[in-house]
Amino acid sequence: MTQLHTNTPQSITPNTNQAGPSGHQLSATDAVSASEELLEIARLRAADSGLAYTGALYPLEAWSLVEAGVATLVDVRTAEERKFVGQVPGSLHVAWQTGTALIKNPRFLRELENKAGGKNSIVVLLCRSGKRSAAAAEAAAKAGFTQVYNVLEGFEGDLDSQNQRGDVGGWRYWNLPWQQD
Repeated sequence: MTQLHTNTPQSITPNTNQAGPSGHQLSATDAVSASEELLEIARLRAADSGLAYTGALYPLEAWSLVEAGVATLVDVRTAEERKFVGQVPGSLHVAWQTGTALIKNPRFLRELENKAGGKNSIVVLLCRSGKRSAAAAEAAAKAGFTQVYNVLEGFEGDLDSQNQRGDVGGWRYWNLPWQQD
């Protein structure tokens, strides 16, 4: 079992290709159990923080669920951000806001439902820092999405002491898969 970056007790990755503590592969049953454990931790984080959506995941946890096929990763950043900053291979894209003025996408909920496979699918939302994806997760929950999670730290993480991103958490900081055009 692999320790993940969390603010709660140790959690494990459901990646069935990873060896457990004894050196053998995790079984499908162990992977399902690990996924359920991560989702429960995320739900507890949300409840503890009074969030209006299902749960909050750190990037490593989100990737474990996506890699295990348990969740769908949806990037809610603008198309420009994905192109110029980078994106997670295989992630879906539904912009929460569009254009340079960042106007809220009036089709966001409909597009999310269509691309993610319905309102009961496990959906993990990602943005630059975790703030827009939190707003998108809240809107989705209010619209009836039952399993919507936010990726804390986002793709680029929080600002550092020089007001730059990339050195304080985030998808790229944790060396998770990403690509750039």
